[in-house]
Amino acid sequence: MSTPFLKPPLKWAGGKRWLVSHLKSIWESNGTCRYVEPFCGGLSVVLALQPKHALLNDVNSHLINFYRQVQNGLRMRVQMRNDEALFYRHRQRFNRLIRKGKAHSEEGAQLFYYLNRTCFNGLCRFNKSGDFNVPFGTYSAINYAKDFSNYASLFRQWEFSSKDIETLELEDDDFVYADPPYDVEFTTYSAGGFSWDDQVRTAKRLAAHPGPVMISNQATERIIELYEDFGFELSYLDAPRRISCTGDRTAAREVLAIKN
Repeated sequence: MSTPFLKPPLKWAGGKRWLVSHLKSIWESNGTCRYVEPFCGGLSVVLALQPKHALLNDVNSHLINFYRQVQNGLRMRVQMRNDEALFYRHRQRFNRLIRKGKAHSEEGAQLFYYLNRTCFNGLCRFNKSGDFNVPFGTYSAINYAKDFSNYASLFRQWEFSSKDIETLELEDDDFVYADPPYDVEFTTYSAGGFSWDDQVRTAKRLAAHPGPVMISNQATERIIELYEDFGFELSYLDAPRRISCTGDRTAAREVLAIKN
C-alpha cells in the first residue's frame, strides 16, 4: 500500500512531478524492478511513484545528508524565521561546518533545510570553495516543517547515496530514471558543477545499462544529437515552467530519451 501523497520536503529547481504521468505507465510495467535515480534532486518523481525499493543518488552530498537524517527521524531545532539577518547567520554557520568537514551531520541537515526554504528561488548553489552562496529570498511568508516523521518510514525503505554516475552500482534489471542538470549555463548545484563532459558520461553510462532507462533533459540541439548517437528513442514535451537563477518561468522544450 502506498503512503498518502507527500510533497517534496525541499524547494528544488527543475522538479519533474509534471512528468510523472508520462513515466508512470512505463514504470508500472517494470514495477518489480528496483527504481534508481542517479540525480534524485528534490524527489518529486519518486514520491509520486513510491516504489518499494529504490536507490536515490545525487552528487550533492548535503542534499543526501538531509535525506539520511530524515530517515533517522530529523527534527528541527535551529531557529527558523523568514528573517534576513538570521538567514545570513545560519548561512555563515553552515559554511563553517562545510570548511570543518562537519556539515554531514544532523545540524548540517537542519541548516540546509532552513537555507533551502528561505533562500532566493529555492536554489542550491555553491562557489568554487564549496560554500553555499545563494542570497536571502523574497518570500512574504514561509511554512517551515518542524519534523519529518511523515517521510521517515517511506525513506527507510530506500537507499540514499552520493556518488558519481560512473561509480554508481547498478543491477542489470534496475529501472533507471535520470534527470541530469539541464544543458544550460547554470549548473553549479554542487561544488564541482556539471559540464558537457558530464552530460556525455551520463549518456554513455546509461546507454550501456541493460535494463530500462529513461532520461529527461532540455531539448538543446547537442543533447538531442547526443542521445540519438547512443541509440535512445526520443519524444518531446513542453515543460510547464523553467526555474533559473533569474526566476525565468518561460516554458522549456524537454526531451524524453528511452531505451530498453
